Amino acid sequence: MMNKNAPIGVFDSGVGGLTVVREIMRQLPNEKIVYFGDTARVPYGSKSKETVTRYSSQIVRFLLSQEVKTIVVACNTASAYALDEIEKEVNLPVIGVVKPGAAVAVQATSNGKIGVIATEGTIGSKIYSKYINEIDPSASVVGKACPLFVPLVEEGLWQDPVTDEIAKRYLTELIDIGIDTLILGCTHYPLIRSTLGRIMGEGVTLVNPAYETARELKELLEKENLLNDEEAKLGDNKYRFYVSDAAEKFKRFANSIIKYGILSAKTIKIEEY
Repeated sequence: MMNKNAPIGVFDSGVGGLTVVREIMRQLPNEKIVYFGDTARVPYGSKSKETVTRYSSQIVRFLLSQEVKTIVVACNTASAYALDEIEKEVNLPVIGVVKPGAAVAVQATSNGKIGVIATEGTIGSKIYSKYINEIDPSASVVGKACPLFVPLVEEGLWQDPVTDEIAKRYLTELIDIGIDTLILGCTHYPLIRSTLGRIMGEGVTLVNPAYETARELKELLEKENLLNDEEAKLGDNKYRFYVSDAAEKFKRFANSIIKYGILSAKTIKIEEY
């Protein structure tokens, strides 16, 4: 019997998955979380499927050593490339960020034209098209790689003329096609949501897979009878953060988007797993 008071394991190629963690904290306030950000080997979006799958397997082995009860792959590229392998490797519920976002996009669209912005790896995998067309074969899915968004977000340029200019260049073709729904297919992108929304206009629904993933995680834990029913006690190490490099930089960024006070981030040698 799985311990329902065990933590949820969450991982990402770096800091972007913290948008997923933020949503889990909001929607599941009793849950403990162990987060791993692969800051030494970021980005995943330009790497091969084999490499991303190997990295993901190492991280999963680390999370299992932390006795997690479920694993959230809070990285679109890893969800696209490695989710099937992870599900074979572990005997725990596993959830990625792609399926929840795809399902909501299908519900949201009126004209059947759905845009996806993401890293090169996620766009190249066509994973969103696959899931969307499984639900609605008539939907038209247009992907656009936006590689510069990640460094802009990590530099803190969320509301900046440079980000505006890059976003206009990336999004023009999606506007011209007439999409009415846009999936933010990288976990960094919700941090520039207001910029993206302004450029796309009021007629376009933005889908945030981080929010949808936390919602689906809650449903999954309820179904499996794994919701934590204990409130954290004072002094409990409720949220634990691990990285493969640059712990101080990670901590500063994390504290800028999560207002729950990340006291520390510990560096581990992920290659040993």
